[in-house]
Amino acid sequence: MSISENHPHSILSVSGLASGYGNIPILSDISFAVADGEFVGILGHNGMGKTTLLRTLMGHICSTAGVALFNGCNLTTLVPEARAALGLGYVPQGRQIFPALSVWDNLKFAALSSGNEDDAKLAEVIDIFPRLKPLLSRQGGVLSGGEQQLLALARCLATTPRLILLDEPTEGIQPSIIEEIADTLKDIQKKHHMAFVLVEQNLEFIRALSERVLIMQKGCIVQELTSEDVIKTDLVHEFSGLA
Repeated sequence: MSISENHPHSILSVSGLASGYGNIPILSDISFAVADGEFVGILGHNGMGKTTLLRTLMGHICSTAGVALFNGCNLTTLVPEARAALGLGYVPQGRQIFPALSVWDNLKFAALSSGNEDDAKLAEVIDIFPRLKPLLSRQGGVLSGGEQQLLALARCLATTPRLILLDEPTEGIQPSIIEEIADTLKDIQKKHHMAFVLVEQNLEFIRALSERVLIMQKGCIVQELTSEDVIKTDLVHEFSGLA
C-alpha cells in the first residue's frame, strides 16, 4: 500500500519535511496527512526519528526543509506556544508533568496557558479520567507511572486541542492501565472527533487504536499499513523490525 497523498481537507498535511540536531540530519522528505478525527500510528525501531518527527511538528526542533500545514495554517515558522494555540497538542515521552504541583494545579496551569479560565470546562476534562478524581490534591510526582500518563493526557486535553501528538504513552505502564488508556483514547476520539498521531512500539496498543500505521526507517516514512496489516507479524517485521 502506498503512502497516502496529502489531502486539502486534512487537519494535518506534511510535505517534504526535514529536520535534525545541529548539523546532524535526522528526518528526510517526510510526507503524510491526517484527516480530521483520524487516528494514525507510527512504528519503527528506536533511533528511526519518530520522536524527532513529533518534536519537529510541535516546533521544539526547527525544520530545515518542507512544509507542515495544520488546519490550513503553515506551522513552519511558528513557536510551540503558537502551534498549541492553533489546537495542536503534545504528550511527550516521559510525560513531563510538574511533579511538585497537585494534579489540579497541573491541569489548571495547562488550561490557563491556553486562555481557558473556565473551571467548568476543566471539570469536563476531569470527568473523562475518573481515576484522577480522588487524586486532585495529590502532588503529580507521587502518582504511579500510569496515573502520571493519564494526567499528561488530561493536561493536554485541558488546552482544547484538535489533534494530539502522543509519544510512547505505554512506556513503563502496567497492562491494566494500558487498557484504560486505550479505552480513554477511543472515547475521546469518538466523542470529541479528535485526531491523533501515535508513536508507539506496543503492537497490540497501536493496532487497537490506529486506522493507519506509518513505518519509519532512518528518518523516512517507508511504508503505510492498515490496522489489519499490523496483525501480520512477518509484514511488520519486514518493514519495522518489530515483532
